[in-house]
Amino acid sequence: MKLLIAFAGLLAAAYAVAPSTSKVVCYYDSKSYVRDSQARMLPLDLDPALSFCTHLVYGYAGVQPDTYKMVPLNVNLDVDSSHANYRAITNFKSKYPGLKVLLSVGGDVDTEEAQKYNLLLESPQARTAFVNSGVLLAEQHGFDGIDLAWQFAKYKPKKIRSTWGSIWHGIKKTFGTTPVDEKEAEHREGFTALVREMKQALNVKPNMQLAITVLPNVNSSIYYDVPAIINLVDIVNLGAYDFETPDRNPKEADYATPLNAPQNRNPLLNADAVVNYWLQAGAPAQKLILGVPTYGRTWKLDADSEIAGVPPLHADGPGEAGPYTKIEGLLSYPEVCAKLINPNHQKGMRPHLRKVTDPSKRFGTYAFRLPDDSGEGGMWVSYEDPDTAGQRASYVKAKGLGGVSIVDLSLDDFRGLCTGDKYPILRAAKYRL
Repeated sequence: MKLLIAFAGLLAAAYAVAPSTSKVVCYYDSKSYVRDSQARMLPLDLDPALSFCTHLVYGYAGVQPDTYKMVPLNVNLDVDSSHANYRAITNFKSKYPGLKVLLSVGGDVDTEEAQKYNLLLESPQARTAFVNSGVLLAEQHGFDGIDLAWQFAKYKPKKIRSTWGSIWHGIKKTFGTTPVDEKEAEHREGFTALVREMKQALNVKPNMQLAITVLPNVNSSIYYDVPAIINLVDIVNLGAYDFETPDRNPKEADYATPLNAPQNRNPLLNADAVVNYWLQAGAPAQKLILGVPTYGRTWKLDADSEIAGVPPLHADGPGEAGPYTKIEGLLSYPEVCAKLINPNHQKGMRPHLRKVTDPSKRFGTYAFRLPDDSGEGGMWVSYEDPDTAGQRASYVKAKGLGGVSIVDLSLDDFRGLCTGDKYPILRAAKYRL
Protein backbone atom coordinates (compact mmCIF):
# COMPACT_ATOMS: atom_id res chain seq x y z
CA MET A 1 0.00 0.00 0.00
CA LYS A 2 2.82 2.41 0.86
CA LEU A 3 4.42 1.73 -2.51
CA LEU A 4 1.14 2.46 -4.26
CA ILE A 5 0.72 5.71 -2.35
CA ALA A 6 4.28 6.73 -3.14
CA PHE A 7 3.81 5.90 -6.82
CA ALA A 8 0.58 7.89 -6.91
CA GLY A 9 2.38 10.83 -5.35
CA LEU A 10 5.10 10.68 -8.00
CA LEU A 11 2.50 10.64 -10.75
CA ALA A 12 0.74 13.64 -9.23
CA ALA A 13 4.00 15.55 -8.95
CA ALA A 14 4.92 14.75 -12.53
CA TYR A 15 1.52 15.89 -13.72
CA ALA A 16 1.77 19.11 -11.74
CA VAL A 17 5.06 20.13 -13.38
CA ALA A 18 4.23 18.89 -16.86
CA PRO A 19 4.48 21.76 -19.32
CA SER A 20 1.27 22.99 -20.89
CA THR A 21 0.82 22.15 -24.56
CA SER A 22 -1.61 25.04 -25.00
CA LYS A 23 -0.74 27.75 -27.48
CA VAL A 24 -0.53 31.42 -26.60
CA VAL A 25 -0.81 33.36 -29.84
CA CYS A 26 0.29 36.95 -29.34
CA TYR A 27 -0.73 39.61 -31.84
CA TYR A 28 1.53 42.60 -32.41
CA ASP A 29 -0.16 45.48 -34.23
CA SER A 30 2.67 47.39 -35.89
CA LYS A 31 0.71 50.65 -35.97
CA SER A 32 1.56 50.91 -32.27
CA TYR A 33 5.07 51.90 -33.40
CA VAL A 34 3.76 55.31 -34.49
CA ARG A 35 1.48 56.05 -31.54
CA ASP A 36 2.38 58.86 -29.18
CA SER A 37 3.84 58.84 -25.70
CA GLN A 38 3.12 55.86 -23.45
CA ALA A 39 1.18 54.02 -26.18
CA ARG A 40 4.14 53.82 -28.55
CA MET A 41 5.46 50.28 -28.69
CA LEU A 42 8.88 49.53 -30.14
CA PRO A 43 10.08 46.01 -30.93
CA LEU A 44 12.18 45.91 -27.75
CA ASP A 45 9.02 46.46 -25.70
CA LEU A 46 7.88 43.02 -26.84
CA ASP A 47 10.74 41.23 -25.13
CA PRO A 48 9.10 40.79 -21.68
CA ALA A 49 6.07 39.18 -23.33
CA LEU A 50 7.72 36.66 -25.61
CA SER A 51 8.63 34.07 -22.98
CA PHE A 52 4.85 33.63 -22.53
CA CYS A 53 4.02 33.39 -26.25
CA THR A 54 4.22 30.30 -28.45
CA HIS A 55 3.35 32.33 -31.55
CA LEU A 56 3.78 35.97 -32.47
CA VAL A 57 1.52 37.32 -35.22
CA TYR A 58 2.74 40.48 -36.96
CA GLY A 59 -0.12 42.65 -38.14
CA TYR A 60 -0.58 43.61 -40.81
CA ALA A 61 0.29 43.12 -44.43
CA GLY A 62 -2.20 44.07 -47.12
CA VAL A 63 -3.28 43.42 -50.69
CA GLN A 64 -2.19 45.66 -53.55
CA PRO A 65 -5.40 46.58 -55.39
CA ASP A 66 -4.11 46.43 -58.98
CA THR A 67 -1.87 43.35 -58.75
CA TYR A 68 -3.47 41.42 -55.84
CA LYS A 69 -0.02 40.81 -54.40
CA MET A 70 0.57 40.66 -50.66
CA VAL A 71 2.55 43.77 -49.70
CA PRO A 72 3.69 45.58 -46.55
CA LEU A 73 1.16 48.20 -45.46
CA ASN A 74 3.89 50.52 -44.21
CA VAL A 75 6.97 50.08 -46.39
CA ASN A 76 9.08 52.58 -44.43
CA LEU A 77 8.41 50.82 -41.14
CA ASP A 78 8.20 47.21 -42.25
CA VAL A 79 10.97 46.62 -44.76
CA ASP A 80 13.10 49.73 -45.37
CA SER A 81 16.57 49.54 -43.92
CA SER A 82 15.96 52.46 -41.54
CA HIS A 83 13.51 50.39 -39.47
CA ALA A 84 13.14 46.92 -41.04
CA ASN A 85 10.45 46.01 -38.52
CA TYR A 86 9.73 42.65 -40.17
CA ARG A 87 13.28 41.51 -39.59
CA ALA A 88 13.50 43.10 -36.14
CA ILE A 89 10.52 41.00 -35.07
CA THR A 90 11.59 37.71 -36.65
CA ASN A 91 15.07 38.13 -35.14
CA PHE A 92 13.50 37.48 -31.73
CA LYS A 93 13.55 33.79 -32.67
CA SER A 94 17.28 33.70 -31.94
CA LYS A 95 16.51 34.49 -28.29
CA TYR A 96 13.26 32.48 -28.18
CA PRO A 97 13.94 29.49 -30.45
CA GLY A 98 10.56 27.90 -29.81
CA LEU A 99 8.68 31.00 -30.98
CA LYS A 100 6.83 30.87 -34.31
CA VAL A 101 6.38 34.26 -35.99
CA LEU A 102 3.60 34.61 -38.56
CA LEU A 103 2.81 37.46 -40.96
CA SER A 104 -0.88 38.36 -40.92
CA VAL A 105 -2.72 39.93 -43.83
CA GLY A 106 -5.94 41.94 -43.63
CA GLY A 107 -7.06 42.28 -40.05
CA ASP A 108 -9.65 45.00 -40.76
CA VAL A 109 -6.87 47.57 -41.19
CA ASP A 110 -6.25 47.32 -44.95
CA THR A 111 -8.91 49.84 -45.94
CA GLU A 112 -7.80 50.98 -49.40
CA GLU A 113 -10.34 49.61 -51.92
CA ALA A 114 -11.57 47.02 -49.42
CA GLN A 115 -13.58 45.19 -52.10
CA LYS A 116 -10.28 43.78 -53.38
CA TYR A 117 -10.52 40.98 -50.78
CA ASN A 118 -13.65 39.68 -52.49
CA LEU A 119 -12.37 40.29 -56.01
CA LEU A 120 -9.22 38.33 -55.22
CA LEU A 121 -11.28 35.31 -54.22
CA GLU A 122 -13.19 35.42 -57.50
CA SER A 123 -10.09 35.12 -59.69
CA PRO A 124 -7.70 32.12 -59.89
CA GLN A 125 -5.04 34.41 -61.38
CA ALA A 126 -5.39 36.90 -58.52
CA ARG A 127 -5.17 34.11 -55.97
CA THR A 128 -1.97 32.83 -57.60
CA ALA A 129 -0.40 36.29 -57.52
CA PHE A 130 -1.35 36.67 -53.87
CA VAL A 131 -0.08 33.24 -52.82
CA ASN A 132 3.26 33.51 -54.62
CA SER A 133 3.96 37.03 -53.35
CA GLY A 134 2.88 36.15 -49.81
CA VAL A 135 5.11 33.11 -49.51
CA LEU A 136 8.04 35.07 -50.95
CA LEU A 137 7.47 38.00 -48.59
CA ALA A 138 7.30 35.71 -45.56
CA GLU A 139 10.37 33.74 -46.58
CA GLN A 140 12.47 36.82 -47.36
CA HIS A 141 11.95 38.28 -43.90
CA GLY A 142 12.22 35.16 -41.79
CA PHE A 143 8.56 34.50 -40.95
CA ASP A 144 7.42 30.98 -40.10
CA GLY A 145 4.16 31.24 -42.01
CA ILE A 146 1.12 33.30 -42.89
CA ASP A 147 -2.10 34.18 -41.09
CA LEU A 148 -5.13 34.96 -43.26
CA ALA A 149 -7.17 37.52 -41.28
CA TRP A 150 -9.54 37.85 -44.22
CA GLN A 151 -11.71 40.93 -44.46
CA PHE A 152 -15.09 39.38 -45.16
CA ALA A 153 -18.28 41.44 -44.93
CA LYS A 154 -19.65 41.85 -41.40
CA TYR A 155 -23.19 40.91 -40.50
CA LYS A 156 -25.30 43.94 -39.70
CA PRO A 157 -25.98 44.85 -36.07
CA LYS A 158 -29.47 44.08 -34.87
CA LYS A 159 -31.94 46.82 -34.12
CA ILE A 160 -32.67 47.42 -30.46
CA ARG A 161 -35.67 45.38 -29.28
CA SER A 162 -37.19 45.15 -25.85
CA THR A 163 -39.90 42.48 -25.84
CA TRP A 164 -39.76 38.76 -25.19
CA GLY A 165 -41.09 38.18 -28.68
CA SER A 166 -38.05 39.91 -30.12
CA ILE A 167 -35.79 37.33 -28.48
CA TRP A 168 -37.29 34.58 -30.61
CA HIS A 169 -37.11 36.88 -33.60
CA GLY A 170 -33.39 37.23 -32.88
CA ILE A 171 -32.84 33.49 -32.74
CA LYS A 172 -34.44 33.04 -36.16
CA LYS A 173 -32.88 36.06 -37.82
CA THR A 174 -29.62 36.58 -36.00
CA PHE A 175 -27.79 38.11 -38.90
CA GLY A 176 -30.68 39.96 -40.51
CA THR A 177 -32.62 39.27 -43.69
CA THR A 178 -30.62 41.46 -46.09
CA PRO A 179 -27.41 39.81 -47.31
CA VAL A 180 -24.30 41.88 -46.73
CA ASP A 181 -22.59 40.07 -49.63
CA GLU A 182 -24.51 39.14 -52.77
CA LYS A 183 -21.78 36.68 -53.81
CA GLU A 184 -21.24 35.01 -50.44
CA ALA A 185 -21.34 31.44 -51.84
CA GLU A 186 -18.73 32.30 -54.47
CA HIS A 187 -16.53 33.96 -51.88
CA ARG A 188 -16.80 30.94 -49.59
CA GLU A 189 -15.61 28.68 -52.40
CA GLY A 190 -12.89 31.16 -53.34
CA PHE A 191 -11.57 31.29 -49.80
CA THR A 192 -11.50 27.50 -49.62
CA ALA A 193 -9.46 27.50 -52.84
CA LEU A 194 -7.15 30.20 -51.46
CA VAL A 195 -6.48 28.20 -48.30
CA ARG A 196 -5.75 25.09 -50.34
CA GLU A 197 -3.41 26.93 -52.72
CA MET A 198 -1.60 28.76 -49.91
CA LYS A 199 -1.09 25.49 -48.03
CA GLN A 200 0.35 23.83 -51.13
CA ALA A 201 2.79 26.71 -51.62
CA LEU A 202 3.84 26.74 -47.96
CA ASN A 203 4.36 22.98 -47.95
CA VAL A 204 7.25 23.43 -50.38
CA LYS A 205 9.06 25.41 -47.70
CA PRO A 206 10.35 23.74 -44.52
CA ASN A 207 8.23 24.09 -41.38
CA MET A 208 5.99 26.88 -42.66
CA GLN A 209 2.59 27.22 -40.97
CA LEU A 210 -0.79 28.47 -42.15
CA ALA A 211 -3.26 30.11 -39.76
CA ILE A 212 -6.59 31.81 -40.27
CA THR A 213 -8.10 34.50 -38.10
CA VAL A 214 -11.88 34.79 -38.02
CA LEU A 215 -12.46 38.50 -37.51
CA PRO A 216 -15.20 39.76 -35.16
CA ASN A 217 -18.75 39.89 -36.55
CA VAL A 218 -17.98 37.73 -39.58
CA ASN A 219 -20.53 34.94 -40.00
CA SER A 220 -18.47 31.73 -39.91
CA SER A 221 -21.35 29.67 -41.26
CA ILE A 222 -21.30 31.68 -44.49
CA TYR A 223 -17.63 32.09 -45.30
CA TYR A 224 -15.79 29.14 -43.76
CA ASP A 225 -16.28 25.65 -45.19
CA VAL A 226 -14.92 24.04 -42.06
CA PRO A 227 -14.70 20.39 -43.31
CA ALA A 228 -12.91 21.54 -46.48
CA ILE A 229 -10.27 23.76 -44.85
CA ILE A 230 -9.70 22.47 -41.33
CA ASN A 231 -7.06 19.90 -42.29
CA LEU A 232 -5.18 22.53 -44.29
CA VAL A 233 -4.62 25.00 -41.45
CA ASP A 234 -2.52 24.72 -38.31
CA ILE A 235 -4.41 27.28 -36.22
CA VAL A 236 -7.86 28.89 -36.25
CA ASN A 237 -7.87 32.11 -34.25
CA LEU A 238 -11.44 32.95 -33.25
CA GLY A 239 -12.08 36.66 -32.87
CA ALA A 240 -15.00 35.99 -30.53
CA TYR A 241 -15.25 39.50 -29.11
CA ASP A 242 -16.60 42.94 -30.09
CA PHE A 243 -20.10 41.49 -30.41
CA GLU A 244 -21.37 44.91 -29.32
CA THR A 245 -19.37 48.05 -30.13
CA PRO A 246 -20.16 51.76 -30.05
CA ASP A 247 -19.65 51.96 -33.81
CA ARG A 248 -22.08 49.14 -34.56
CA ASN A 249 -24.46 49.83 -31.65
CA PRO A 250 -24.17 53.57 -30.91
CA LYS A 251 -27.47 53.82 -29.02
CA GLU A 252 -27.13 50.80 -26.74
CA ALA A 253 -24.23 49.93 -24.44
CA ASP A 254 -23.80 46.25 -23.65
CA TYR A 255 -21.24 43.57 -22.89
CA ALA A 256 -18.74 43.61 -25.74
CA THR A 257 -17.13 40.23 -25.13
CA PRO A 258 -19.44 37.85 -23.26
CA LEU A 259 -18.35 34.25 -22.86
CA ASN A 260 -22.01 33.21 -22.71
CA ALA A 261 -25.22 34.94 -23.71
CA PRO A 262 -26.51 37.35 -21.06
CA GLN A 263 -30.19 37.00 -20.22
CA ASN A 264 -32.61 38.15 -22.92
CA ARG A 265 -29.82 38.58 -25.50
CA ASN A 266 -29.23 36.93 -28.82
CA PRO A 267 -27.98 33.41 -28.01
CA LEU A 268 -25.49 33.37 -30.87
CA LEU A 269 -23.56 36.55 -30.04
CA ASN A 270 -21.09 35.21 -27.50
CA ALA A 271 -17.78 33.35 -27.48
CA ASP A 272 -19.26 29.98 -26.49
CA ALA A 273 -21.62 30.03 -29.48
CA VAL A 274 -18.75 30.77 -31.87
CA VAL A 275 -16.61 27.99 -30.41
CA ASN A 276 -19.49 25.51 -30.51
CA TYR A 277 -20.21 26.31 -34.15
CA TRP A 278 -16.66 25.39 -35.16
CA LEU A 279 -16.65 22.26 -33.01
CA GLN A 280 -19.98 21.07 -34.38
CA ALA A 281 -18.77 21.79 -37.93
CA GLY A 282 -15.94 19.31 -37.40
CA ALA A 283 -12.97 21.39 -36.23
CA PRO A 284 -10.64 19.58 -33.80
CA ALA A 285 -10.72 21.42 -30.49
CA GLN A 286 -6.91 21.63 -30.38
CA LYS A 287 -6.86 23.78 -33.53
CA LEU A 288 -9.19 26.41 -32.08
CA ILE A 289 -7.63 29.42 -30.35
CA LEU A 290 -9.92 31.80 -28.46
CA GLY A 291 -9.20 35.52 -28.66
CA VAL A 292 -8.71 37.65 -25.55
CA PRO A 293 -8.94 41.39 -26.29
CA THR A 294 -6.75 43.73 -24.26
CA TYR A 295 -8.97 46.78 -24.48
CA GLY A 296 -12.37 48.12 -23.57
CA ARG A 297 -15.26 49.38 -25.69
CA THR A 298 -16.77 52.62 -24.42
CA TRP A 299 -20.10 54.39 -24.82
CA LYS A 300 -21.18 57.90 -23.87
CA LEU A 301 -23.99 58.00 -21.30
CA ASP A 302 -26.58 60.75 -21.20
CA ALA A 303 -29.68 61.78 -19.25
CA ASP A 304 -31.67 58.87 -20.70
CA SER A 305 -29.19 56.24 -19.46
CA GLU A 306 -30.14 54.00 -16.54
CA ILE A 307 -28.57 55.22 -13.32
CA ALA A 308 -27.77 51.68 -12.15
CA GLY A 309 -25.39 51.19 -15.07
CA VAL A 310 -26.63 47.63 -15.66
CA PRO A 311 -26.49 46.71 -19.36
CA PRO A 312 -28.06 47.01 -21.81
CA LEU A 313 -28.64 50.71 -21.37
CA HIS A 314 -29.27 53.74 -23.53
CA ALA A 315 -26.15 55.39 -24.90
CA ASP A 316 -25.23 58.30 -27.14
CA GLY A 317 -22.45 56.99 -29.34
CA PRO A 318 -18.78 56.22 -28.66
CA GLY A 319 -17.11 57.33 -25.46
CA GLU A 320 -14.33 59.90 -25.39
CA ALA A 321 -10.93 58.93 -26.78
CA GLY A 322 -8.17 57.89 -24.41
CA PRO A 323 -5.10 60.09 -23.90
CA TYR A 324 -2.77 57.60 -25.57
CA THR A 325 -4.73 55.51 -28.07
CA LYS A 326 -6.82 58.53 -29.16
CA ILE A 327 -9.64 56.45 -30.64
CA GLU A 328 -13.23 57.24 -29.73
CA GLY A 329 -15.04 54.23 -28.29
CA LEU A 330 -11.84 52.38 -27.31
CA LEU A 331 -9.55 52.42 -24.28
CA SER A 332 -6.49 50.26 -23.82
CA TYR A 333 -6.32 48.28 -20.59
CA PRO A 334 -3.86 50.72 -18.95
CA GLU A 335 -6.14 53.63 -19.90
CA VAL A 336 -9.07 51.90 -18.20
CA CYS A 337 -6.90 50.94 -15.27
CA ALA A 338 -5.75 54.52 -14.69
CA LYS A 339 -9.36 55.70 -14.48
CA LEU A 340 -10.18 53.03 -11.91
CA ILE A 341 -7.17 53.19 -9.62
CA ASN A 342 -6.64 56.91 -9.29
CA PRO A 343 -8.57 59.50 -11.27
CA ASN A 344 -5.74 62.01 -10.83
CA HIS A 345 -2.96 59.63 -11.79
CA GLN A 346 -2.75 60.69 -15.41
CA LYS A 347 -2.97 64.28 -16.51
CA GLY A 348 -6.16 65.02 -18.40
CA MET A 349 -8.06 61.97 -17.18
CA ARG A 350 -11.74 62.50 -16.47
CA PRO A 351 -13.28 61.45 -13.12
CA HIS A 352 -13.04 57.84 -12.13
CA LEU A 353 -15.21 54.94 -13.22
CA ARG A 354 -17.03 52.60 -10.87
CA LYS A 355 -16.01 49.02 -11.56
CA VAL A 356 -18.62 46.23 -11.54
CA THR A 357 -17.39 42.64 -11.66
CA ASP A 358 -19.33 39.61 -12.83
CA PRO A 359 -19.70 36.94 -10.11
CA SER A 360 -21.01 34.44 -12.68
CA LYS A 361 -17.78 34.74 -14.73
CA ARG A 362 -19.89 34.48 -17.89
CA PHE A 363 -20.30 37.99 -19.25
CA GLY A 364 -17.38 40.24 -18.32
CA THR A 365 -16.44 43.29 -16.30
CA TYR A 366 -17.78 46.78 -16.86
CA ALA A 367 -17.27 50.21 -15.33
CA PHE A 368 -19.19 53.45 -15.61
CA ARG A 369 -19.77 56.98 -14.47
CA LEU A 370 -23.03 58.86 -14.84
CA PRO A 371 -23.29 62.32 -16.38
CA ASP A 372 -23.57 65.06 -13.79
CA ASP A 373 -25.02 68.57 -13.53
CA SER A 374 -21.65 70.18 -14.16
CA GLY A 375 -21.74 68.93 -17.74
CA GLU A 376 -19.24 66.16 -17.07
CA GLY A 377 -19.93 63.42 -19.57
CA GLY A 378 -20.96 59.94 -18.57
CA MET A 379 -19.21 56.82 -19.81
CA TRP A 380 -19.83 53.06 -19.84
CA VAL A 381 -16.99 50.64 -20.54
CA SER A 382 -17.05 46.89 -21.23
CA TYR A 383 -13.50 45.63 -20.90
CA GLU A 384 -11.18 42.73 -20.25
CA ASP A 385 -8.83 42.66 -17.27
CA PRO A 386 -6.55 39.97 -15.80
CA ASP A 387 -9.49 38.32 -14.02
CA THR A 388 -11.65 37.99 -17.13
CA ALA A 389 -8.64 36.97 -19.22
CA GLY A 390 -8.04 34.17 -16.73
CA GLN A 391 -11.69 33.17 -16.97
CA ARG A 392 -11.46 32.91 -20.75
CA ALA A 393 -8.32 30.79 -20.37
CA SER A 394 -10.12 28.53 -17.88
CA TYR A 395 -12.94 28.15 -20.40
CA VAL A 396 -10.38 27.18 -23.08
CA LYS A 397 -8.91 24.57 -20.77
CA ALA A 398 -12.32 23.16 -19.83
CA LYS A 399 -13.34 22.87 -23.49
CA GLY A 400 -10.05 21.28 -24.50
CA LEU A 401 -9.28 24.05 -26.98
CA GLY A 402 -5.84 24.74 -28.37
CA GLY A 403 -5.13 27.93 -26.46
CA VAL A 404 -5.70 31.67 -26.37
CA SER A 405 -4.73 34.59 -28.56
CA ILE A 406 -3.91 37.98 -27.06
CA VAL A 407 -5.30 40.78 -29.25
CA ASP A 408 -3.09 42.65 -29.01
CA LEU A 409 0.08 43.13 -27.02
CA SER A 410 0.25 46.88 -27.61
CA LEU A 411 -3.03 47.46 -25.75
CA ASP A 412 -2.09 45.33 -22.77
CA ASP A 413 -0.23 47.17 -20.01
CA PHE A 414 3.16 46.60 -21.61
CA ARG A 415 4.78 49.33 -19.52
CA GLY A 416 3.48 48.11 -16.16
CA LEU A 417 1.63 51.37 -15.41
CA CYS A 418 -1.20 49.75 -13.43
CA THR A 419 0.55 47.61 -10.84
CA GLY A 420 4.16 47.49 -11.98
CA ASP A 421 3.72 44.11 -13.71
CA LYS A 422 4.11 44.23 -17.46
CA TYR A 423 1.57 42.43 -19.67
CA PRO A 424 -0.88 41.51 -16.88
CA ILE A 425 -3.60 40.25 -19.26
CA LEU A 426 -1.16 38.03 -21.16
CA ARG A 427 0.25 36.67 -17.90
CA ALA A 428 -3.17 35.95 -16.39
CA ALA A 429 -4.29 34.05 -19.46
CA LYS A 430 -1.06 32.06 -19.68
CA TYR A 431 -1.12 31.05 -16.02
CA ARG A 432 -4.68 29.72 -16.21
CA LEU A 433 -4.12 27.45 -19.20
